[in-house]
Amino acid sequence: MSDSSTAGPVVLDVWCELQCADCHTALADLRALRARYGDRLDVRLRHFPLDKHRHSFAAAQAAEEAVEQGQGWAYAEAVLARHAELADRGEPLLLEVARRLGLDDEEFDTALIDGRHTLIVDADQAEGKAIGVTGTPTYVIGGERLDGGKSQDGLRERVEEIADRLLAEV
Repeated sequence: MSDSSTAGPVVLDVWCELQCADCHTALADLRALRARYGDRLDVRLRHFPLDKHRHSFAAAQAAEEAVEQGQGWAYAEAVLARHAELADRGEPLLLEVARRLGLDDEEFDTALIDGRHTLIVDADQAEGKAIGVTGTPTYVIGGERLDGGKSQDGLRERVEEIADRLLAEV
């Protein structure tokens, strides 16, 4: 029997790509999940840049720099809101979003040049491939993989069912 005072939150890994239209659409569900569960659900952004999107790897690295500067989700959401523009503008857009959020855009530029976050992005992508992620968004909660790239219909409800079950077990 576990002590609920020491039990951590339920983890929801969201395998995402910041140039992905489906990931942008999924933001409404992610916001609703965070609002419903608060700190009982740890929604973790996991990177899965797709080869078909030229700026997705740089965007993933930039998102990690935003995490370092304390605004990971705010940055990811701001870039996803402009995913189509990212396809045309690339890194200048990533720096502009950082500036608009009050982040140190010069540090973003340096991070993209020196590749300091490459290992994190590579590790996320490798882990995703190892567990069968093929597209974005893909959710993993309670050991179950849910693919949102084909259809997001009913996905939030399924995540809630699993989260409710896991939270009831602690």
